[in-house]
Amino acid sequence: MLRVLRSLFFWSHLVAGVVAGLIILVMAVTGVIMTYERQILEWADGYHVTATQKASGISMEQLLGRMGERAKDGPAPSGVMILSEESSAVAVNLGREKQIYVHPESGDLLGEGNPGLRGFFKFVLGLHRWLAAQGDYKDIGGNITKAANVAFLLLMLTGVYLWWPKHWTWRAFHMRSTMNFRIHGKARHWNWHHALGFWGILPLSIIALTGLIMSYGWANNLLYSITGTEAPPPRQAPPGGGKGGGAPPKPNPEQWKGLDAAWKLAEAKVPGWESIQIKLPEKPGASAAFTISTSHRGRPDLKSTLTIDLKTGAESSYETFADYNTGRKLRLWSRWVHTGEAGGWIGQTLAGLASLAAALLVWTGLALTWKRFFKKKQA
Repeated sequence: MLRVLRSLFFWSHLVAGVVAGLIILVMAVTGVIMTYERQILEWADGYHVTATQKASGISMEQLLGRMGERAKDGPAPSGVMILSEESSAVAVNLGREKQIYVHPESGDLLGEGNPGLRGFFKFVLGLHRWLAAQGDYKDIGGNITKAANVAFLLLMLTGVYLWWPKHWTWRAFHMRSTMNFRIHGKARHWNWHHALGFWGILPLSIIALTGLIMSYGWANNLLYSITGTEAPPPRQAPPGGGKGGGAPPKPNPEQWKGLDAAWKLAEAKVPGWESIQIKLPEKPGASAAFTISTSHRGRPDLKSTLTIDLKTGAESSYETFADYNTGRKLRLWSRWVHTGEAGGWIGQTLAGLASLAAALLVWTGLALTWKRFFKKKQA
């Protein structure tokens, strides 16, 4: 029975690895490339300015008005990111695709940072999530990568059983847990495959499970069910299937009336804030949402959301991380755990090394399969 069970696990492991191997390899390599994406973009996009006042003294209405005068033919600003450092430029989102940096006092357009590098990382993310598919093929690419992630979980589950030595000795454990750089050929592939699987099983399982939660609605709902909390209703697609129609809206100063008073409320709400991101209203008199963070690195437990009615200047709602139920807290953490950013640069490094291990696992696994079926046996 043990031989039958081991054979079943072995062939399940081999078939899943061959079928999904190349897709897993693409996801692993792109994961390695994106390890320090945030730090690289911050360095490449950074504009240092000379300001005479702190960020709390910025007039948002004047800033957006001056910017609108300089970019009359462009789309209307949809969001603003302000950092507490006096030398930091203000980042303004134009629609969903473009970001431009503005001097916090003069409103002068400083530039788009490094659009080439941003475009590169955008392509890598598209490759990671959708195999770089566009338009109607995007869902197909996304379904393939999701299925490959499930196959990767199956590979790890069966891999644990196959890794387990028949007889526990120090030599057997050492051969399966230590990479040997002095051997070559099939022996090296076998050794590296087992050693990388041993050290990578925990971080790779966490990465794959958080990816599963972000990919499938049933996995997301299961997270809420396990924690005994209610899942939020699914997001409604915007009219027209989210593709949008017509030209983007033009800058309209009426949309920003009341933003200065709202900004003062927001920056006073959390005195130790480091970054505030504003989601601007799409029409005059609507509400603006302020995401206030005590760390501009984006950790979810250090964020709060304040919504202010610009017409009345009154606070509509205020939510902190502590107000969320357990399911939503874990769901918010899943994205930061998936990339390793939950642990700062150390967590990112571990996630990057785990992704590199996944790429090598695919390579050694496919090499072992090739030698098993296609390479002529040598005497």
